[in-house]
Amino acid sequence: MPALPVLDHGAVLTAVSPASAIERVRAAFLRFAAGEWTMPAKVYLDSPPFGDFRAMPARGDGLALLKWVTSFPGNPAHGLPTVTGVICLSDARNGEPLMLLDARSVTALRTGAVAAVAALALARGDARTAGIVGCGLHGAWSARCLAAAGYGPGVCHDPRPEVAQALAAELGWRSGERADAIASDVVCCVTPGAEEVLGAGDLRRGMHLNMLGADGPGKAEASVDAVDACVLFCDEWEQASHGGELTAAVTAGVVSRDRVTELGLVLAGSAAGRPGPEAVTLFDSTGLAIQDLAIASAALAAWREGRIEAQTISL
Repeated sequence: MPALPVLDHGAVLTAVSPASAIERVRAAFLRFAAGEWTMPAKVYLDSPPFGDFRAMPARGDGLALLKWVTSFPGNPAHGLPTVTGVICLSDARNGEPLMLLDARSVTALRTGAVAAVAALALARGDARTAGIVGCGLHGAWSARCLAAAGYGPGVCHDPRPEVAQALAAELGWRSGERADAIASDVVCCVTPGAEEVLGAGDLRRGMHLNMLGADGPGKAEASVDAVDACVLFCDEWEQASHGGELTAAVTAGVVSRDRVTELGLVLAGSAAGRPGPEAVTLFDSTGLAIQDLAIASAALAAWREGRIEAQTISL
């Protein structure tokens, strides 16, 4: 077997720009909605009381991917990232491994990209301002991708003021309190999902919410009442109903399948999006392997075209 290229965190982020990530992720949703890309269900392996591992496969455009990724919320207290892992990208025709990629950077890019894809599809046409609640790695890339999509100025909020200030300075936005951030046209909540960020009283007519932090059972960033008051969209119903922002409302019997539209169907034009300018729209992003495949495919193309360098290993 020839030497296998390996992309570390920095190489992935160099290989795929925010604009490219947005384009690739949008195309992945369309291909998945059309049945051209395949994605079996995500598998969780709990590691109590520390966190969990997730195995996420996908196949499309002649490539197959397996993402082995973690969520260990207590890690930052020990100087470690919450999300770590590795992605294996293979040739779907013969099974040959083609590349290994850092999962943390791919996850951040695709999370940011889907925030922009959802906002462009579901927010009001005249929406411009953006609010970020939670300015860690994923919140930062959500802000960068929203800026690349034309949103801003924005407000960055984080319990760590210096983190919010640094992101705001990078983008030419400003830092502020939670109330300042959620007063925006497009609001992205990118917290660990352990505490409520939004209640029904925080909703304003015409706003769009990207709920990006609740990516597993027991997590939520909005109250059930707030979710119930919105027009609802998600990346994929099975994941969202069992381990996303919608889960608590579904479990309580407040939200049923017929109230939730998958983003890919809206992008394809086969389902309605925002019903009007006064509606409050909410997009539940749980994170899909097809999004990871979109980013990994772009990184592979960048390496093959000589736009980035990779480490190599021999198996």
